[in-house]
Amino acid sequence: MRLRNIPRADAVLDACPLVIKEPDKIRGRWSADIFQNGHPVHIEIGMGKGQFLLALAKQNPQINYIGIERYSSVLLRAVEKLDELPEANNLRFLCIDAAELPGIFSPGEVRRIYLNFSDPWPKARHARRRLTSKEYFSRYDRILSSDGQVEFKTDNRGLFDFSVEELNASDTWTITACTYDLHRDSLMNRGNVMTEYEERFSSLGNPICKLTATRKSKP
Repeated sequence: MRLRNIPRADAVLDACPLVIKEPDKIRGRWSADIFQNGHPVHIEIGMGKGQFLLALAKQNPQINYIGIERYSSVLLRAVEKLDELPEANNLRFLCIDAAELPGIFSPGEVRRIYLNFSDPWPKARHARRRLTSKEYFSRYDRILSSDGQVEFKTDNRGLFDFSVEELNASDTWTITACTYDLHRDSLMNRGNVMTEYEERFSSLGNPICKLTATRKSKP
């Protein structure tokens, strides 16, 4: 699907104080300098229109949330929703490619990463671009705290199977929770916050897959 360009997007994002510019200059100081507290940092990569992250920010004022979106025309939609969260003290946005993460967050600076309905990059030659590839998990390993975790949701069974295979083959990561039908799994669905895509896909009867990954315990 072709992404529709919105000409005003860049100007709106430049004027929004919650969209952080030059984030590499804040590396290692996100909580102290940007949020001015000592709360843990959670990030969502590929946040889309922002429904998921805005809901979490409302529910958990004791957590600092950063939404990451590569495309300005998509991030614009999330910024336009900020009227739903007038204070937004615990929410910021970045318009960057996720490949840049290790240059933006220092080791151990992020407690949790959310991946929701990521681009499946279905062609085999593009596998390294998938956000659940071993290449991206190597990047996550460089920024997550020792007890950090990655949560991944999708309705794309092929992408989910690929993700499970990547993690099962990893020497660093292990799957601590996994379901192939989230909304029928009473334990994993407890407290679940749905994204726009999740609402749409589940209303069509598509099962939602979810897994949680953490690092393996060192011997």
